[in-house]
Amino acid sequence: MSTHDLYTIPAELSTWNVDMAGSSRFTWEYDDGRDRMLALYQKGKDKQWDSVKRIDWGLEVDPYDVLGIPDNTIAIYGTPLWERMDNKTRAEVRRHGAAWQFSQFLHGEQGAMICSARIVESVPDLDSKFYAATQTMDEARHAETYARFLQEKVGLAYPINEHLKSLLDSTLTDSRWDMPYLGMQVLIEGLALAAFGVMRDITTKPLPKQILAYVMQDEARHVAFGRMALRDYYRNLSESELREREDFVIEGCYLMRDRLRGRETWETLGLSQAEVAEAMEAVDQSEYLRLFRSLLFSRIVPCVKDIGLWSPRLQQAYADMGVLEMAGQSLEALMKQDEDIADKLDAERFAVEEAERHAEVAETIAMGSTS
Repeated sequence: MSTHDLYTIPAELSTWNVDMAGSSRFTWEYDDGRDRMLALYQKGKDKQWDSVKRIDWGLEVDPYDVLGIPDNTIAIYGTPLWERMDNKTRAEVRRHGAAWQFSQFLHGEQGAMICSARIVESVPDLDSKFYAATQTMDEARHAETYARFLQEKVGLAYPINEHLKSLLDSTLTDSRWDMPYLGMQVLIEGLALAAFGVMRDITTKPLPKQILAYVMQDEARHVAFGRMALRDYYRNLSESELREREDFVIEGCYLMRDRLRGRETWETLGLSQAEVAEAMEAVDQSEYLRLFRSLLFSRIVPCVKDIGLWSPRLQQAYADMGVLEMAGQSLEALMKQDEDIADKLDAERFAVEEAERHAEVAETIAMGSTS
């Protein structure tokens, strides 16, 4: 089945062509690079995995209850609009919400694959090219994984959200080599990593939990890569150059915040214009979504601070968004947690498989002794 058959609203049948600016940079310096970057590159090689083998695709998923979380996480829950809906419509709300969320994850991963390939092409340092090459493979695996999940388990997909598309466009069309880092590694990856984390921690369903945990194990390294490269580079920029980057961050953060509203899901469900407006009002007033949006900046804000973009103007923008307090988050602690959770899932799964093998052997021996 074509992916276009799964889209709830028509997607562009042709490719989205983005005219990129800037230079492709070769370097003839093949000596050892920065120890931290090379260590990250080694880790990137060591941690490669196959989604066909590592993920248990035999696990069932109810497309009307993908994450197995309470309905009070839905923005319109408890509103008059929710009360007027029958059970069938409420089931569709759950399904479309999950399909929209994972579809944006999918499109973001393709964007990350293209941005990391762009970094390989444009970054001047060989050690950065090495690591970005491993990230390109990571992102291809993530896109493959989310596409399979939507196709086989959810059976529904959404085109790329206009706000995510706008940020990708700005990131890829900028001629400066550091902008794919800033747009993708810091903003898009940072927000996605936090979104994955929230969903990984609240889902009660094993398959999405596996997918989110394993993808996060990779993404934590990618954000660390962006921090290393930009922190070194931004130390030497002028005040005006830093201000240009801060303008990009502020605009990008507002785009990411607005992306989370998901207006297209309500329009696709067949609601009237008045009901769509009612749903969007509930989205904007939802206390759960306010907290969710705040948590989504838990990776971005401390990263922006760490790379040296922390003027009073930028801090005020984060205060206006209600996320300034996220600056105190420890990215190292979050990254270690992401690694540990994925490793724990692996250990638990291998323990179950080992127990099953022992049981099969014992059963075979028992059958042989009675024959």
